[in-house]
Amino acid sequence: MARVTAGDNLMPKKVFDDKAESSQDDSNGEVKLKKELGLLDGVAIIVGVIVGAGIFVSPKGVINYSGSIGQALIVWVCSGVLSMVGALCYAELGTMIPKSGGDYAYIGVAFGPLPAFLYLWVALLILVPTGNAITALTFAQYLLQPFWPTCDAPIEAVRLLAAVITCLLTVINCYNVKWVTRVTDIFTGTKILALLVIVGAGVWWLCQGNTQNFEEPFMGSKTSPGYIALAFYSGLFSYSGWNYLNFVTEELKDPYKNLPRAICISMPLVTIIYVITNIAYFAVLSTDSILSSDAVAVTFANKMLGYAAWIMPLFVACSTFGSLNGAIFASSRLFFVGARNGHLPAAISLININCLTPIPSLIFMCILTIILLFIRDVYVLINYVSFVEALFTLISVSGLLWLRKKQPDANRPIKVNSIIPIIYLLTCGFLVISSIYKSALEVGVGTAIILSGIPVYYATIHRPIGFLTTTSQKINLFCAKFFLCVPNQEKFD
Repeated sequence: MARVTAGDNLMPKKVFDDKAESSQDDSNGEVKLKKELGLLDGVAIIVGVIVGAGIFVSPKGVINYSGSIGQALIVWVCSGVLSMVGALCYAELGTMIPKSGGDYAYIGVAFGPLPAFLYLWVALLILVPTGNAITALTFAQYLLQPFWPTCDAPIEAVRLLAAVITCLLTVINCYNVKWVTRVTDIFTGTKILALLVIVGAGVWWLCQGNTQNFEEPFMGSKTSPGYIALAFYSGLFSYSGWNYLNFVTEELKDPYKNLPRAICISMPLVTIIYVITNIAYFAVLSTDSILSSDAVAVTFANKMLGYAAWIMPLFVACSTFGSLNGAIFASSRLFFVGARNGHLPAAISLININCLTPIPSLIFMCILTIILLFIRDVYVLINYVSFVEALFTLISVSGLLWLRKKQPDANRPIKVNSIIPIIYLLTCGFLVISSIYKSALEVGVGTAIILSGIPVYYATIHRPIGFLTTTSQKINLFCAKFFLCVPNQEKFD
């Protein structure tokens, strides 16, 4: 498997290898990603990425498409269970294929380079920058909320602050991985504290006998498959990020043990927190209040915390800050691995010789995120992201079953019962198909973006066009000099 060098073509071919990529000891002087993440760091990354914008944005979407409090709570529980089922499937994939890149690596090993490139293509255009943009915009909206208490903050101010915080966190990620993990650890604790404040206030409210919102919990439920699918999309958006630790497997110490342990600790914890947080929301706020609020947690705090309500926007801002930090760290490795495999310009696979971080990949992702900050309708973005993510997650889990048939004797430190991936496939299939009826435009646009990657693949990888190859070489050389970077110097088994 050839390395990508400054003189390679735009996207040189590189065959996906089933074997794990091994890291060497730090003493040999190689320039490569370092294994610096322990079990607690892994838990903090998963919890830190998941608990971000979603729990403060999606309650409105879930109740809107569910129609009732009772059905909304069922969606929250089932979304957590489904995410846990998916995470267990990814634990098998991640320990069988201990490569960074998550879905990209698994789809590549199972189905070959074209499907893997299509995942990378939609991740490049939709999944990663959209998720980061939503989180950055939510951070800005909540932080600016106290300055415009009776109306929405100006969109220009929100976008500017979101762009600034995206750039700041990109700088931190470029400088030092340990700084990233410290920020993640600190702000994970902050966001859990914020949710505990909400839960505590909700419990106190219920103890006062205020249970009227739960008297007819299923009144107004929307039972059509399309609405159920869209409700699940909003719920699953809040849990998105459970597979982000798989993006950085090569930087995880003892991934065979720590990857599944981190997943099994994080997912039940997040599910429990989410469900009791939503019970608190529904206990204090009516359905109409939630639907009319763009900042559910702030509306909750204004009613329950009195003069101390100002702390909630601060807590939420800290939560989304930590979530965006973890997402930038993990998702930048996806583009890094894609470039290392020859599916993106080689410049994105360069590593800084001093910081040992993929600076070009981080900057590239920062630029994409800032561009998407100019899209205002967050809920449309959630539908785009959820459909495409559900589709490719379905393909990844299909790859798990295919690899069991294709490579029955492969080393699998973890092997889940076959019923688990089958349940996940059936559920994801229902969501993907049902969403077509109620969200046809978003599904159509997402499908068109996926298919648009096919001609790009053949023009840039299968038979690269000459001037694109020359341009890529020039960009690669410029980035290597400007950012003091060299190609990843790792060895392959």
